[in-house]
This record gives sequence, C-alpha cells and structure tokens, in this order.
Amino acid sequence: MADAVRGHLEGRSGEWAGVLGLFLCPASRLPELITELIKAKPVKPVAISLVIDTGLGGVPKAVSIVESRSELLSLRMVEMPAPSDVDEVWLERVSEFVPEDVIRVVEPRRGGAEWLDGVGRVIEHGSWPKLRCGGLSQEAFPSLDQVADFLSVVSGGGVSFKATAGLHNAVRHTSEETGFTHHGFLNLLVATARSLSGKDVREALAETDGEKLAEEAKALSDPAAHAVRGVFASYGSCSLTDPVNDLEKLGLL
Repeated sequence: MADAVRGHLEGRSGEWAGVLGLFLCPASRLPELITELIKAKPVKPVAISLVIDTGLGGVPKAVSIVESRSELLSLRMVEMPAPSDVDEVWLERVSEFVPEDVIRVVEPRRGGAEWLDGVGRVIEHGSWPKLRCGGLSQEAFPSLDQVADFLSVVSGGGVSFKATAGLHNAVRHTSEETGFTHHGFLNLLVATARSLSGKDVREALAETDGEKLAEEAKALSDPAAHAVRGVFASYGSCSLTDPVNDLEKLGLL
C-alpha cells in the first residue's frame, strides 16, 4: 500500500498526470490506505474507486468510511462483481447503497448468452458494465468474439464501460512467461471506435501491429475520439509506467 500511494501521488504531479485516473482500493484495505495517506499528507484528496470485495452488504460501511475522511479521500466510483443471476432487485440495492454522484460499475459474470443479458440489465439500470480482460488462468481471458459481443451491446446501449485486468500493454501480445495472449488497451480503443462506426471490430481486436493501430487512432476526428472515450471511459492497470511507455513509443502522447 505504501508503494502504491507513493507511486500514485508522484504520478499525479508528474509529466503524464493527465492520463492518470482513480486510485483503485479494495474495500477490505481501506484502513491501510487511510493510514498511508495520513503519513503522506496529500495536498488535495485522492480520487478513488472503491472495489467491493466484502459483498454487497459491505458497501454502506465502506462508503461511510471514505466519506468520513473527506480531507484524504474523494469517492468517484464504486465497482463490484454481480451475482450470476444479476436482476433488478440486486441492482436496486446497488443504487440504494451508492451515492447518486458516484459512478456505479458492475461486472456481470462472463459466459453464455446470460452474460450479455446481464450486461444489458446493468446498462438499463444506469450503471457501467465492467469487462474483465484477463487474470491468473487462461479462462480469465475473454475470446475475441466475447469482447466483440460485449462491445456490440455496450455501443448500442449509449453507456460507458470500464475494462479491467490483463491489459498490461497497448497492443495484443502473448506473454513469454505465462503463454497467455493478452488483449491490448489500444486494440480495445480502436475496436470501440469501429463498433460505433459499424466497421470490423474483431479485426481491430486481433491486430498485433502497433503502428497500424496507432495510425487508425491518430486518424480519428475530435468528435469521433470524444465519442470513443464516452464509451470506453476507463480501464485499470497495475502499472503506472507501462501504458505511458507504450503510448510514447507509438507517438500517441
């Protein structure tokens, strides 16, 4: 936690502060975060996304803790996994527990047609659906078709989404350490642009040529770029430097 806080505060005042988003903190580790922030004495509150790992019932307590330390923390987002049968009743409880001015991010369990139905219900409810793009097993990485199907539902729903896990680099690649093929966050961005304009989404997701993806991203008009970021609005990274390094190499910053 100490390293994460230090890295975030340094990044917040560094050269690429503009690409740095929210500090992600599991609800179970809030006390650690507060302890480290008291030591660090940030100039302004740290904007955070609260990752609920304590069950839906733990949301009110976690939100209350954050709001009681407003000199240190500013709650912007609450994100949580949904049960396999995500329904209106469960989603209404999410609305009751999360303040109106805070973004709600809900991750339906992936797999089968029910998964996309769940994504649709999350959108109808006014929350952001979350797409998990990787993890510690091969099964945690969605296929090209699954990502394309997700983008099709989200692009037609007029809502933002958040991506998480596995997006360590800008461009699709296979890890030498694990053998897992990772999706690239630049692939996802270009694929979102294509989804909005009715072009070939799967081709963009499968592309491994970073230069090609960069050229397509650079060619987006300002209105098109804003539309893309309105849909693909956020993603979580365990590194503050790798995404910046990749984008710099591709001439995108």
